[in-house]
Amino acid sequence: MKKIFKILSLNISEKKGEQKIPIKKATLQIDHGIVGDAHAGNWHRQISLLANEDIESMRGNGIDLDFGDFAENITTEGITLHELPIGTRLNIDSTILEITQIGKECHHGCAIYTAVGDCVMPRRGIFAKVIEQGEISNESSCYYNI
Repeated sequence: MKKIFKILSLNISEKKGEQKIPIKKATLQIDHGIVGDAHAGNWHRQISLLANEDIESMRGNGIDLDFGDFAENITTEGITLHELPIGTRLNIDSTILEITQIGKECHHGCAIYTAVGDCVMPRRGIFAKVIEQGEISNESSCYYNI
């Protein structure tokens, strides 16, 4: 069964440790990730994704939050990312991402954790590698099969 979701924001940073900023289009490259993003590289965490629904759960905790503040490359809507099994393939226009990791270890030094004592990315964020490369945008057609 085909399930549709949306991209709300594409985000990159030129250096690690910096807040990611929104971009209009992104080029996804096999064995790399998003061209121009500091976290890209030939490893299993080429691209990070976080659902806006999970970001919403953190809003109102004394800190203003924008897309990219959790260092996610792709902010989604309409998909429960952390419940997808490893190996699930996400189709975004002609590109394909394969989920490689659910969550991550929190280093407790991030600005959000310091400000509010919690961070949703370690529990709800996912990571993927690029299987089919191409260009994506906020208008991309997005789906996965269950």
